[in-house]
Amino acid sequence: MSEAPETSPATSRRTLLCGAAAVLAAGGTVAVTGCSSSAGSSEKSSAPQGAVDLGPASAIPEGGGKVFREQKIVVTQPAAGQFKAFSAKCTHAGCIVDQVKQEQIQCPCHGSRFGIADGAVQDGPAPSPLPAYAVTVEGGNLKVTPS
Repeated sequence: MSEAPETSPATSRRTLLCGAAAVLAAGGTVAVTGCSSSAGSSEKSSAPQGAVDLGPASAIPEGGGKVFREQKIVVTQPAAGQFKAFSAKCTHAGCIVDQVKQEQIQCPCHGSRFGIADGAVQDGPAPSPLPAYAVTVEGGNLKVTPS
């Protein structure tokens, strides 16, 4: 029996898991979070373009926040009337953060935690803060413009 040549490329764990998910989902439409081949890279095409209306500012709790999964944006309110917006894509593996709890933006994939005031990494493995977006309140509604 012959062995594979030493020059054969190694398959990443992510590639194997995404491939397995695709095989299992054959015949149906399924979104597999964090399986893009460019996870972790800065992809301008995945950020929303132009100002995005996210609805009433009153939906964002003081000292907390809300994840807008479809738009890949998380909005927080660290202090009364002070709104912050960030990319909801974790800087570790590209997963979408899933909640804002205990004054932290939390990623479900590997446990990264980010500050609600500045998006700074508070607990890794994320290597860098969440990218900040411009946010304004117009007519009581949140308008977020990704950078």
